Amino acid sequence: MTLRADFLVDRRRLKRSLALWRLLAIAAAVALVAGLAFQSDDFATAIGYKPHIARVNISGLIREDTDREEMLKDIAKSKHVKAVILRVNSPGGTTVGGESLHRAIQNLRKKKPVVAVFSTVATSAAYMAGIASDHVIARGSSITGSVGVILQWAEVTELLGKLGVKMEEVKSGALKAIPSPFQPLDEAGRALTQEMVSESQKWFVDLVAKSRSIDPGAIPGLTEGRIYSGRQALKLKLIDQLGGEDDAIAWLEEKRKIEKDLKVIDWKAKESQSTDWLRITAKSVAIWTGLPATALDKLFAPGNALERVQLDGLVSVWHAQTN
Repeated sequence: MTLRADFLVDRRRLKRSLALWRLLAIAAAVALVAGLAFQSDDFATAIGYKPHIARVNISGLIREDTDREEMLKDIAKSKHVKAVILRVNSPGGTTVGGESLHRAIQNLRKKKPVVAVFSTVATSAAYMAGIASDHVIARGSSITGSVGVILQWAEVTELLGKLGVKMEEVKSGALKAIPSPFQPLDEAGRALTQEMVSESQKWFVDLVAKSRSIDPGAIPGLTEGRIYSGRQALKLKLIDQLGGEDDAIAWLEEKRKIEKDLKVIDWKAKESQSTDWLRITAKSVAIWTGLPATALDKLFAPGNALERVQLDGLVSVWHAQTN
């Protein structure tokens, strides 16, 4: 009899324990769904964030990004977003990345007022993106400009020769696969490469001239790709105002009659998973071997050496000297 009573007591305890774990699992699932939904416009509306100003961060090296462009389209269609602030902190990236982002922002500003706020650096393709907005603000010490295009490659024929490696190739024409890291650039190849870079440079300069309503020839160093401080850029009409996000909000309220005291909500595109597996694997190795994780954080941080070497094609980026 005692054994049966103990069995019943243990069974009740087990049921209560299972019920508790079920409740915790349901709560965790609800929290996960809520966390994912928090990024959506509908959820922001549900918790009282309508209407609001959308903040979009543009950082690291800029590449063509369909997820980011879809997000900008969603912002343009949202009835709850009344204006957009672009927070730009980037040295640039690929020319195609800057071009596609510039166009996406132009399409966005047809629906919403857009203000670009430059942080530490907004150069090359990042400057290209920023000037697509209605109003450009930078700090006095921000670095901007660097209107230009480069095409870089490593020529490794001498190194291969020392290693006893000789590259052979059969190609359809003399200019096929030019420039190439496996052969010195001849005069015809250099002329062709320079022609392509110069054409892209002219396109970039014309884009700046049209967007900023300026004469590029009247701006010292613009066509040579020089950089400017925010104070210099303001004097040369490359930006519109010195300041930060508070000044952007004030401009929107005064010039575009946006409702005062609106909340500013971060909108984020779906995060790319392209290097996540590599980051996770590398950090796991660091833990197992006792290597400092901070070094890996720097390696995988936006805009660092690992990301720079992955850039392909024509590049519009300012390379700062780093230690």
